[in-house]
Amino acid sequence: MIDLHFWPTPNSLKVSILFEEIKLLDPSFEYQIVPCSIGTGDQFKEEFIKISPNNRMPAIVDHDPMGGGAPISIFESGAIMMYVAEKTGHFWPQETAMRYEVCQWIMWQMANQGPKFGEAGHYRRLDESKGDQSYAKRRYGDEVNRIYGVINNRVYDRQYLAGDEYTIADMIAYPWGKYMDTQGEDINDFKYYKRWWDELSERPGLIAGMAVGEDMTVDISDFTDEQLKEMVGRMFNQRARPAPES
Repeated sequence: MIDLHFWPTPNSLKVSILFEEIKLLDPSFEYQIVPCSIGTGDQFKEEFIKISPNNRMPAIVDHDPMGGGAPISIFESGAIMMYVAEKTGHFWPQETAMRYEVCQWIMWQMANQGPKFGEAGHYRRLDESKGDQSYAKRRYGDEVNRIYGVINNRVYDRQYLAGDEYTIADMIAYPWGKYMDTQGEDINDFKYYKRWWDELSERPGLIAGMAVGEDMTVDISDFTDEQLKEMVGRMFNQRARPAPES
């Protein structure tokens, strides 16, 4: 059994897609969702930080790890996906060259698509009281456009990001595209990306993975101004946590 510490954001949905895809191939694969409500601060609980030192979800605890032994924990979506794909033998090629085709796209997504798309969304949502954000919006808006172009150019002559085989490289890059309209992009401007997106969007495992956590919400309608301020502080204005005393 794998515990998946999860909240329905693109970073967590990457992992739930993989888990649901594996379940279709191997019904004996088991995982359970452990909600990690980032709006109310679950990511800062000591028990969570023990398995995710960066106080970010997703994270997993595998109670039956590869090679046996005590349960192991893993944080960072890319590391989780590589571990589980290797453990199960699904969506992780064994031939060296192909495996590193996949690996480089995992690294690309973690270093480029996820962070830049996240920053673009952050600055697009800021209100005018925070000052002039025009440069930041343009900077990260251009990066969003560029990154869609990277995928578009990659899949113009191949079916999937790593070649002719559907892998965790495709799964990890998919969820952020859910917000393409609010990112100010038109999918029809990227015809090869659109073909890739439309094809993946029909996969039952991917559909099931994207649906995980649809019922997880935090109702902030009754929050006081102070509670809203605290939530924003938790989400966007974090500074270094003091180290434990020895």
